[in-house]
Amino acid sequence: MADRPSEFALIAEVFAPLATAPGAFGLTDDAAVLPARAGCDLVVTTDVLVEGVHFLADDPPDSIAKKALRVNLSDLAAKGAEPAGYLLALSLPERIDLNWIEDFARGLGDDQTAFDLPLLGGDTTATPGPLTLAITAMGYVPAGKMIRRAGAMPGDGVFVSGTVGDAGGGLAILKGEGAALGASERAQLTGRYRVPTPRLALGQGLRGIASAALDVSDGLIADLAHIAEVSGVRIVVEAERMPYSAALRALWGDTPKARLRAATSGDDYEIAFTARSDNAVLEAARHAGVPVTRLGRVEAGSGVALLDSGGREITVPRAGFTHF
Repeated sequence: MADRPSEFALIAEVFAPLATAPGAFGLTDDAAVLPARAGCDLVVTTDVLVEGVHFLADDPPDSIAKKALRVNLSDLAAKGAEPAGYLLALSLPERIDLNWIEDFARGLGDDQTAFDLPLLGGDTTATPGPLTLAITAMGYVPAGKMIRRAGAMPGDGVFVSGTVGDAGGGLAILKGEGAALGASERAQLTGRYRVPTPRLALGQGLRGIASAALDVSDGLIADLAHIAEVSGVRIVVEAERMPYSAALRALWGDTPKARLRAATSGDDYEIAFTARSDNAVLEAARHAGVPVTRLGRVEAGSGVALLDSGGREITVPRAGFTHF
């Protein structure tokens, strides 16, 4: 186990190399400067990840770093924003050593390169509790073009990118399910849980097309309920239309119960959205290279209804993950 250096040595040796933007000042100041961008609004989002809640204690450090950054990028994606930079706050228990931190920083560096954004600053503290990290990500969107949760209207279609439930399946595997599952399926599902893919190109392509959007973090049904609530509408989802991967089918089967489980599992970080024009959505999806599926429709009313193949409403005892 490599001893941890002091707080300021840790910042200088491990994290300052990630602060490549001129306005970050090499992490030698108390704040950073993010230049304004003419004709744009600044979009800001933050997520806290806690060991044992959002990731497992034995997850690889680089995957924890990537997940922490990507869940924030996923929020920016759903708003149609282009990433510009991020802040990192780390609360480290005593068992976390320098080797762990260096692997963590390596994961951040890889994703900074992949998604073209720098570290701007943050804070590092010790904690007697579980490992906790928070990232605040910032991005730009053309003025007035951010895609909000509010805006869905009766007659809109309901769409989701990618597939639903894979991350939930990956967590189930990491907790002991699927012992007989093939190695490739295990890798695909656990990878979706540990390292999600923010749909940035799709989100930017949905500006002016999507009437409402968010990323699927707590579960498809739970998150669509947020759109329904703030938009004052009812959202209807047809379970048979839900995009369901072959790997998840191998793990859970393809019964109504399995699809309900997928629809209420969290951590997918796909974009769920509403839009009036199917053709415009399909063109945006084609341009972004991301599969998109029409799940259902928006109606007058309230709440979210999940329907079976016969059009009957499926009882949803628990819509998704909740912290409280």
